[in-house]
Amino acid sequence: MHDVSALQIADSKIQTGIDGVDKILRGGLPRNRLYVVEGSPGSGKTTLALQFLLEGIRHGETVLYVTLSETAEELYEVARSHNWSLEGIHLLELDSLAERIREDTDYTVYHPADVELVETTRRIREEVERIRPTRVALDSVSELKILSQTIARYRREILGFKQFFVGKRCTVMVLDDLTSAKNEQQLQSIAHGVIRMERETRDYGTTRRQLHIIKMRAVPFQEGLHDFVIRAGGLEVFPRLTVREHPMTHRKIDATVESGVKELDTLLGSGLDCASSTLILGPAGCGKTTISAQFMIAALGRGEPVLCFLFEERYETFLQRAAGLGMNFESHLESGLLELVQIDPAELSPGEFAHYIHTRVESRGVQMVVIDSLNGYVNAMPNERFLMIQMHELLTYLGQKGVVTLLVMAQHGMMGPMGSTPVPVDVSFLADTVILLRYFEAQGAIRQAISVVKKRRGAHERTIRELQLTATGVLLGEPLREFEGVLTGVPRYRGTQRPLLKET
Repeated sequence: MHDVSALQIADSKIQTGIDGVDKILRGGLPRNRLYVVEGSPGSGKTTLALQFLLEGIRHGETVLYVTLSETAEELYEVARSHNWSLEGIHLLELDSLAERIREDTDYTVYHPADVELVETTRRIREEVERIRPTRVALDSVSELKILSQTIARYRREILGFKQFFVGKRCTVMVLDDLTSAKNEQQLQSIAHGVIRMERETRDYGTTRRQLHIIKMRAVPFQEGLHDFVIRAGGLEVFPRLTVREHPMTHRKIDATVESGVKELDTLLGSGLDCASSTLILGPAGCGKTTISAQFMIAALGRGEPVLCFLFEERYETFLQRAAGLGMNFESHLESGLLELVQIDPAELSPGEFAHYIHTRVESRGVQMVVIDSLNGYVNAMPNERFLMIQMHELLTYLGQKGVVTLLVMAQHGMMGPMGSTPVPVDVSFLADTVILLRYFEAQGAIRQAISVVKKRRGAHERTIRELQLTATGVLLGEPLREFEGVLTGVPRYRGTQRPLLKET
């Protein structure tokens, strides 16, 4: 008859020391099991194992790090890079394979690999018997693969380790380099769970790293690829944003968000809908950022927290230009109501970006998110074929939270044809509302026009109005009813009067 308390301990979970991994695993790893962490060299396996052991020390546990490939000095270097102290970690340093294997003449009966394998496993078992750890990291099994010589022998050794550690009530992380597909399958079939860490070198910028759970017996977990980064302090994992895990907010979705410019709100049919996404589309310099800034300043005036990402424009440039248009964001930055984030696309992963938005929406109650521009967001994506899924998940999540999202996107050229865009995929169908800005020529001057070409909820004005950016803000004129061809950039005047705004 089993001891009930022992069963409860076996069924409980332990934290890995990495918040993102624990969230993916719905609370952590089941206790007293053997897990494989596999990945190519440099993917972060050693760092993850050390964080796992350090978390055990924080909970007063005895932990053991067995190194078959790295020296103690190399481990201390890794710890120093993260400002960690390895005090409290029992370290069993086994000599490198090259130093342990001697000439065949040293052994008269047995093959040297057999002798070395027996000696290696014996030393590990003895150390576990001596200190009785609750967490063990074995780095790595590549040495055991070589010493085992055959797949059958290797499988028997791993099974023996699994049974031994479970009997000692140990939770074990076995690190494995991705070198042999056959050996990987052998190890995966034996382990209770498998975590794979991948790294992808991009053509430009930082290396992209992703983690996913290959297997986890009898444990629900979040599937898919999850971005992570290695920074001073260890791994930071960003669980993939999934809509079904975030309930809908109670904010009224039938309410509208006004810009503070009467004519612009009239053009939009009384303003933007709450819990909706809006694409502001047009060529460079036509006023896309200014339109989004107008909605931002109005939201801030109502006391609503705003989060704005700048992909192309510098932080200082945005504030200076806004101030020149009569929009002062400085006081809102100081109060914390506005968070203005300058993004480097070469340093950003899509998962980290979505995670940043998610944490701000949940912790600060952000009600408006501005991405300026979507072109920069696309450049941050290592593979554009995932843009639709990534953006759809993000916009759906923000909609469920009642957040108004503004997406700024630049088109090719200054006077290009309507619909010309450098983004390799069409994102206009994802947005609930599409605002189109154009240049047009009239009376020997370059002017700007604004129109709403799509709005899913409710009616909107279908006219084209002249847009002017002044020292006091955004100004819209009367509908250009006596012009044709404004959207093409080559209008034809058909009227008898002058409906244009005066130059300021």
